[in-house]
Amino acid sequence: MTGKPDYLIALFNSVSHVIRAERILNGQGIPHKIVPVPKHISSDCGVCIRFLPEYRDQIIQKLEGKTEIIEIREL
Repeated sequence: MTGKPDYLIALFNSVSHVIRAERILNGQGIPHKIVPVPKHISSDCGVCIRFLPEYRDQIIQKLEGKTEIIEIREL
């Protein structure tokens, strides 16, 4: 991939972790969207959180200690 990615996705172990993360991000007003995990990336948890790259650090900071992000990938 060249240049800046359009989106990043945060992967979690379970849907309950995704929902917990969504509640936190909604409360902080951080734009994001729950989307299906692309099959070429993982088949463990069916959904992930998609967001713009400029929110990466803010999302990591807000979720730290509240829910575990397994991985952040470019999309």
